[in-house]
Amino acid sequence: MRRPGLHRQHWKQGGGSKGIYAKLTVVVVVLLICTFSVFFSATISGNRGSLEPSEINVEELWESAKSGGWRPSSAPRSDWPPPPKETNGYLRVRCNGGLNQQRSAICNAVLAARIMNATLVLPELDANSFWHDDSGFQGIYDVEHFIQTLKYDVRIVESIPEIHKNGKTKKIKAHQIRPPRDAPINWYTTVAFKKMKEHGAIYLTPFSHRLAEEIDNAEYQRLRCRVNYHALRFKPNIMRLSESIVDKLRAQGHFMSIHLRFEMDMLAFAGCFDIFSPEEQSILKKYRKENFAEKRLVYNERRAIGKCPLTPEEVGLVLRAMGFDNSTRIYLAAGELFGGERFMKPFRDLFPRLENHSSVDSSEELVANTRGLLGSAVDYMVCLLSDIFMPTYDGPSNFANNLLGHRLYYGFRTTIRPDRKGLAPIFIDRENGQTAGFEQAVRRVMLKTNFGGPHKRVPPESFYTNSWPECFCQMSPSNPADKCPPDNVLEILESQLENEVNRDLEALMETNSTRRTEI
Repeated sequence: MRRPGLHRQHWKQGGGSKGIYAKLTVVVVVLLICTFSVFFSATISGNRGSLEPSEINVEELWESAKSGGWRPSSAPRSDWPPPPKETNGYLRVRCNGGLNQQRSAICNAVLAARIMNATLVLPELDANSFWHDDSGFQGIYDVEHFIQTLKYDVRIVESIPEIHKNGKTKKIKAHQIRPPRDAPINWYTTVAFKKMKEHGAIYLTPFSHRLAEEIDNAEYQRLRCRVNYHALRFKPNIMRLSESIVDKLRAQGHFMSIHLRFEMDMLAFAGCFDIFSPEEQSILKKYRKENFAEKRLVYNERRAIGKCPLTPEEVGLVLRAMGFDNSTRIYLAAGELFGGERFMKPFRDLFPRLENHSSVDSSEELVANTRGLLGSAVDYMVCLLSDIFMPTYDGPSNFANNLLGHRLYYGFRTTIRPDRKGLAPIFIDRENGQTAGFEQAVRRVMLKTNFGGPHKRVPPESFYTNSWPECFCQMSPSNPADKCPPDNVLEILESQLENEVNRDLEALMETNSTRRTEI
């Protein structure tokens, strides 16, 4: 506030011509600043056009998100010795839940075996009441690839071998333990380890979410990524089916996949009943009572905070507001939609080119297993390979969360994650007749979301949804911890493994030589 007063004082003291010159100089400087500001604002506006609520570049969304110089890498970046020949025992686990809950459980099982220096027995997949599927690990995943890929990390066997001692054959019986949920590493190095040394083998069941996700050890987290994104490969027949569907879809251009989580179990879990008929509400409430803990759930409150899955119509309205038109080809990954055709019709009217694995490929193999693990595995692969993926409910959905993480690792492939909490008041206003500015309001919310690029993991976001930065690296990093491992990292690991095998052979030969000398 003093500066104008000082200028006025200088004008009075300095004489007329000097004062005029000074004043003109100030005017010129101000004009230059204003001109530069206008130019700079226009430039920024041009470069960031997508930040305007009225503009979303749909063509850009069909491409992968910007990586910021990051690339996926889950190879070890520090000393990572191979598993020693001497094991502390055998680890059995029973992975419960659906295919993707089981997938994260398998990752945790491998890490638990590494932590305890145990030999992992091929994980068991729960043939639960929902899937009615007893395919097992061998029926879904490529076992040989799984074991071979993880040979630098853990020893894996298909079953606990029998022990031959003193001319007798003995079968090791695994001691059963129920691990605590999200157990810390020290539970495995103390409680579980003690029982393993006692009995020779332990059986952890149930084994879902039984190891803490946030671990302050980047190498352990990278091991999880090696399991999830490299070792767990579906069997060749599943890969062929998936690739065939993707080829047929892509033959006509880009396609989007949507995980439409408008199913009975999720609606019952969320407590979102009021939009259904009395008979349908009765079915949902009965399912909730039989499968979930009792809890006070008020529909209006749940919806206002984004706890209800989007309806199919709401999904269509979000996509239309973003600029997708009715020529967009959409692959639906979903179980049986609750409420039937009356909920799907508004969506189909907006986007008539809807497909699912049965409509694209009506092969007998898929028709017979459409609701089993095979159908879920095919859906997973098609969603992974699609140009855009959109989950409509990524709260407790293991399918959506795992895919978000896999697509991030697979090259920052575009995802559209609706902010249900931000969208809820907009949809509620629309239902109450306030339609003016609806699409602009939807765009404003959606432009604040992440479209698949690197972003900081903030709880409650799962490590399996976002493994950045642990499982990514940069060629020219500002932080040395983010530097990519050497290109010959696999050769280094192979050399370490060979050295370990050679040491074991030398020790065995030395033992045999000593025995012959004694004889």
